[in-house]
Amino acid sequence: MKIAYFISTLILLLLVNACKTKTQDSKEGDLQTIEKPYLGQTPPGFIPIPFAPGLVSTDLYEVNSAFTPDMKAFYFIRRGEENKTSAFYEYKYNDTNGEWDKSEIASPWIGRPVISPDGKTMHLGDRYLEKTESGWSELQKLEPPTVSNDSMYIMRLSSSSNGTYYFDTYKENDSTFPIRYSRLINGKYEEPIALPKAINTGTFLSHPFIAPDETYLLFDAKREEGFGDSDIYISFKQKDGTWGNAINLGDKINTNAWEASASITPDGKYLFFSRNVGSDDFENVDIFWVDAKVIYALKKE
Repeated sequence: MKIAYFISTLILLLLVNACKTKTQDSKEGDLQTIEKPYLGQTPPGFIPIPFAPGLVSTDLYEVNSAFTPDMKAFYFIRRGEENKTSAFYEYKYNDTNGEWDKSEIASPWIGRPVISPDGKTMHLGDRYLEKTESGWSELQKLEPPTVSNDSMYIMRLSSSSNGTYYFDTYKENDSTFPIRYSRLINGKYEEPIALPKAINTGTFLSHPFIAPDETYLLFDAKREEGFGDSDIYISFKQKDGTWGNAINLGDKINTNAWEASASITPDGKYLFFSRNVGSDDFENVDIFWVDAKVIYALKKE
């Protein structure tokens, strides 16, 4: 009797373990659905390199990249092509053949893309697209109070998982306007609030990117202690809920040239940003990428 009970228990344990293993393997399989992730590019280390040379980064002007949360679509802006002032492009992963298909979304470009953490909204400054069953919706415009009057415009808006907006705002001939945020309260957005001086110090405070859980904020600005032109900074949320002093990402990311429009891929692995690699006229700007551990290390320091 004892032997029979032991054998039955052993068989039950083996079945449970088999089911558990099968479930884990299934989840791991779901995460490996892209044969050539990141447009088939070899991932970088801790030194930034141009992303997808010839495909994305060329001798023209490329800025503001964004992946969808499932990592199967990539967006960026390019200007300087013949007969075009600028254009908005998409690379979309083809599940059938494992290739990335390129298409033009709009010309001229309609805003700097940042995709919400749930993948349902593509923010384009003070405008946006919503995800539908057939693709992206028609272009829509944010309502006040986020955009309060016609003399201001938003270059880049980023949202957290709870819907809070973080955005830059520009007025004509004013390079000192702060980065602000607006919380979603009872279904409505509050009046925008300027972030503290830990972030809003310097000029040309631009292109904020908020972490989905709001633990850090990436942005670019001109500051006296910087490396030259606009540099990329990060501020980490402190335990008491305040924002820590912004940290320059250092001389591996920032140079004496213009660096801007930083973001982290939805999988948390890579930092993307734009850098002027040409002359002062910005004819040649490339999209760079680097291992995101370079910013996580700053938090430990």
